Amino acid sequence: MIFNSRLTREEKERIRQERYYTASQWGLMWRKLKKHKLAMISAFILFVFYATALFADFIAPQGLEDYSAVYSNAPPTKIHMFHNGAFKGPFIYSMDLTYDKFQNKIFKENKETIYPVAFFVKGTPYKLFGLIESDIHLFGIEEPEGKEGMEAPVLMVFGADQLGRDLFSRILIGSKVSMTVPLLGAIISFVLAIVIGGISGFYGGLADTVIQRLIEVISSFPTLPLWMALSAAIPPGISVTRVFVFITIIMSALSWPGLARIVRSKFLALKNEDYVIAAKVGGVGDGTIILKHLVPGFMSYLIVSLTLSIPGMILGETSMSFLGLGMRAPATSWGVLLQECQSISNIANCPWKLIPVIFVIMAVLAFNFLGDGLRDASDPYK
Repeated sequence: MIFNSRLTREEKERIRQERYYTASQWGLMWRKLKKHKLAMISAFILFVFYATALFADFIAPQGLEDYSAVYSNAPPTKIHMFHNGAFKGPFIYSMDLTYDKFQNKIFKENKETIYPVAFFVKGTPYKLFGLIESDIHLFGIEEPEGKEGMEAPVLMVFGADQLGRDLFSRILIGSKVSMTVPLLGAIISFVLAIVIGGISGFYGGLADTVIQRLIEVISSFPTLPLWMALSAAIPPGISVTRVFVFITIIMSALSWPGLARIVRSKFLALKNEDYVIAAKVGGVGDGTIILKHLVPGFMSYLIVSLTLSIPGMILGETSMSFLGLGMRAPATSWGVLLQECQSISNIANCPWKLIPVIFVIMAVLAFNFLGDGLRDASDPYK
């Protein structure tokens, strides 16, 4: 620190330039990406999404199967800070249910008793990461003082669905599917594209002809109808885990052709370079040449393509689940939550049921903006 403080401005600038010109390709990409504010904000949003999906059962105040018939189609619960002019911290009131002349539900707060919102409260048991058994939730409702044994109202941050289930909790738990299936599908299609496109571009000949015709056949089908047709072929009554696996396979099996063609074109352009020919003359195996010499040459472009392909898969999974061809009860996803929005009257009376759309839009835009930032960062001419 003392040594650095004695450096002149010219010496500091010279050291900075030396670090810049000796930096690796990934180091230069990171320098450019940090200057792309929208991409960094998107990366932070995606980090929050995946972190909340990882700890969804702990953060969610209700379990996946918890419901209250009294709170069917209940609006979002209001969280208050003051009661009768005095500060009480975060709390809620219980809800009294009445009906209007058209038999529509009317929920009205009963302000006689307050129910504090507390952190790290006991609730529905769950398994964190599928391994650790616990019943502690990040926040929930405490019993009011002096009225132990009284049933506390349900905290519905985003309101309730038709069966009286907490929409906020189901959005968090559903993010485990809606954010994981597209990511796994994109990674699988990424590997398939590198392997199949690499074989097509590196070896050429009959293998190239067969692979290109196969890509043309797959690409000729409309994506969404083909997804729907394959999803409809999933046997009914199978476990949620197997449905998860099937949907992941379907999405990845139909998403690799575009990237495979890009990989093929890159291999055709690079396989006759001097360093590749030298490796062949030196007796290096084809697999080593592909993985250590060819693929790293355009890995940054592949990562950008991977990032930009995930939004399409998020929309695909949401669309399939919305149409009843994706995840099925008792599992949930953002598409499953939107099934109740198929009715216009349901949306008009319960507009909070459209809240999952906001999360879908945020996730899609975040991946797109991050992909744009990575694309600009990997461009050597910018």
